[in-house]
Amino acid sequence: MSNHDQIQLFGDKSIRTLWDDKQEKWYFSIIDIIEALTDSQSYQSARNYWKVLKNRLIAEGNETVTNCNQLKMRAADGKMRLTDVADQEQMFRLIQSIPSPKAEPVKQWIAKVASERIDETVDPEIAVRRAIETYRKHGYNDSWIKERIEQIEERKALTDEWKRVGIEDLQYGILTNEIYQAIADMSAKQYKAFKGLKGKQNLRDNMTETENALTRIGEIATREISQNEDPKTFEHSKDIAKRGGGVARAARNELEKQLGRSVISKQNSVGINHPRQIDDQTNKP
Repeated sequence: MSNHDQIQLFGDKSIRTLWDDKQEKWYFSIIDIIEALTDSQSYQSARNYWKVLKNRLIAEGNETVTNCNQLKMRAADGKMRLTDVADQEQMFRLIQSIPSPKAEPVKQWIAKVASERIDETVDPEIAVRRAIETYRKHGYNDSWIKERIEQIEERKALTDEWKRVGIEDLQYGILTNEIYQAIADMSAKQYKAFKGLKGKQNLRDNMTETENALTRIGEIATREISQNEDPKTFEHSKDIAKRGGGVARAARNELEKQLGRSVISKQNSVGINHPRQIDDQTNKP
């Protein structure tokens, strides 16, 4: 667990946070959220509010918020004390449970996002169009966007194949790491660190067009081999992922032979969206 600086939410109110490196998620102090939303006059009044709210949520059968963790956070007196914390999903659910004008904009945003996701389920093309517009707003060029969208579609096809052979969602990351390791000699976590990414920054949104293309080749190869061999065990699927990544590695080696340089780059979205910036750190250390 890593400590990070406090972040500001709801005006001038500070919300204590902790970043969990292993789970790659933020945890927020529930008392601080309540204090900010309810304008509580003291820390104790915010604690009392949470106690009453928690009991009400338990009575309603709401486990999303009430099954929260306790982590040590720095208190006003400077000492590290256990306090109830919520992850991002729990925090949004908590906000929905608090009648407060300050929470209304967040509630409206949650409702809007939920409506958009339902629309995307009915018509998947909406999600694609929305993704394209989002990438354009962030400065990506059309060539990069085309490769990224195709990579997203291939990723979905691969996870569908993994699901077909009985792979659990939580195991996808392990198999994906096998592909990355074969292509770039790095796990996803190492790859993100190599590019200078933090928190939940998306690795593939920070890959160059070539890196995304190699990833797509590795995932296509993995899916094709899996369909051909129909693995019955996780270890078999793990071996297939490694071999699928190896196909992309062969393509990488040939391209680098022609270019005379590595195509695994430290460049992230900042450099990708500002092509005039020289990437002088292309090669791995």
